Amino acid sequence: MPGIDESLLDAMRLQGARGASVVDWISGLALGAVGDAPGGDVEATAAETAELARLATESGALALTGRGPGGPPDDDSGGPPGKEPPVQDLIITNADSYHLLRFVTTTFDSTVFVHLWLDRDEGNLALARIRLAEMADRLVLG
Repeated sequence: MPGIDESLLDAMRLQGARGASVVDWISGLALGAVGDAPGGDVEATAAETAELARLATESGALALTGRGPGGPPDDDSGGPPGKEPPVQDLIITNADSYHLLRFVTTTFDSTVFVHLWLDRDEGNLALARIRLAEMADRLVLG
């Protein structure tokens, strides 16, 4: 199973990839990064994307899971069972790029996501989302 560095290098093999990082959304720290960062500062980008991740996962409407439209929540807390993050991924589109944030499910505390910065003209958003999900599922932290 690949670790952070190997997973990030794998993400950079996607056509149109500009940069990738693994970020802890509680602390806002980058656990690893490769390629470029928007604005040129990996730590600032990690902190800003962590804030988006926190908003999405803590938002009642966005984090609520159910068993289909109008269905009951999975448990009394309204969140998913086990350690899975309540949101799978976020996609942010800009005029010239995409930002994909894929939450990583871990056996301890799922507070990590992978951020992929993808060129809009060269990249394939659908394929990148699929590959990022596969990569996140295989990622070993520690």
